[in-house]
Amino acid sequence: MIKKEMIAMLLAGGQGSRLGVLTQKVAKPAVSFGGKYRIIDFPLSNCINSGIDTVGVLTQYQPLRLNAHIGIGIPWDLDRNVGGVTILPPYERSKGSDWYTGTANAIYQNLEYMEAYNPEYVLILSGDHIYKMDYEVMLDYHKANNADVTIAAMPVPIEEASRFGILITDETNRITEFEEKPAVPRSNLASMGIYIFSWPVLRDALIRLKDEPGCDFGKHIIPYCHGKGDRIFAYEYNGYWKDVGTLGSYWEANMELIDIIPEFNLYEEYWKIYTKSDVIPPQYIGEDASIERSIIGEGTEIHGNVSNSVIGAGVIVEPGAVIRDSIVMQGTRIGAGTVVDKAIIAENVRVGANVQIGTGEYAPSIYDQKVYQFELATIGENSVIPDGVQIGRNTAIAGETDRDDYPDGILAGGHYIIKAGGVK
Repeated sequence: MIKKEMIAMLLAGGQGSRLGVLTQKVAKPAVSFGGKYRIIDFPLSNCINSGIDTVGVLTQYQPLRLNAHIGIGIPWDLDRNVGGVTILPPYERSKGSDWYTGTANAIYQNLEYMEAYNPEYVLILSGDHIYKMDYEVMLDYHKANNADVTIAAMPVPIEEASRFGILITDETNRITEFEEKPAVPRSNLASMGIYIFSWPVLRDALIRLKDEPGCDFGKHIIPYCHGKGDRIFAYEYNGYWKDVGTLGSYWEANMELIDIIPEFNLYEEYWKIYTKSDVIPPQYIGEDASIERSIIGEGTEIHGNVSNSVIGAGVIVEPGAVIRDSIVMQGTRIGAGTVVDKAIIAENVRVGANVQIGTGEYAPSIYDQKVYQFELATIGENSVIPDGVQIGRNTAIAGETDRDDYPDGILAGGHYIIKAGGVK
């Protein structure tokens, strides 16, 4: 039997429905980030930087691009004969099969994978957070406290605390109470969804709760361990961490990369973020182009004006186009004379000439107010925008649109166009 001290289980199967049209055809961890990366690059890079060389990636929703991106793990030095990275989709068993119905259920369905490595500890991670963390330091903390479970936690503003699992601790940081998304939080110390379990404790909890519908770590496993008196400790993390689960937080996290002194620094030598790099030509900046405080991906052609924006690889910005405070993902083309203001434009979109995106006043969404509640115009991948139309704030577009889809040439603030192939 192979023996590993600690293996990681990376939950990357989520739909990411709060990212709206950005995740209609791709899992949230595979969404582009920072002009060069995908969201899953961050936890994968944290693993190899922390000396963890065995990672199971649990996929489910729209996994094709995620699987192609990870491949056999070469960019992260996870192409190992023993260990390395393994994609773990749901599969059919002799006694019937199930989709992953909860975070802990997904881990339980891969019990055999974990048993093959006979680990002393198992690290549970989410595939959709932006942060840098040395998991080895967290493991040292786990050992020093003789803990059964260690939960990474960080202080959050008290008004946001009801969105998280909240921890109440004693003077030694041992968790005395755990409340999953309480209506009236009694603490602002929030679980980050990063756990280290001593293997026997995790194995026992997963097997005991295997028949629990939608078995989840925050709702079921942690309360079960707490109830039987396991030693559960909070590991307080004070670095940068962002759950990019909403359009607003996703846009903010990208914009923070281009601050004069970025809170989250992609350029540190000692903690690199690795990604799958395509072989593409260098950037070309035209003689009439203007670029101010932006990230510009490889293979881009800039002939217009770009300011305070994140531009992905292979993007073409035609002459006279203006992009401000926006995210434009790889392979997209912005037509001549088009103005883009505070927008998220996904991969391989074609925007015509003299289009105005992000105009007018904010209006509440008539499509989905839980998802679309920011000033952002959001355009899904492979969409087509015809010449000369105006697109308001807090809008959503998915699919190939034509002039007839825009009454009087305008998509008003708060409205949407979801064409064939889009999800309503």
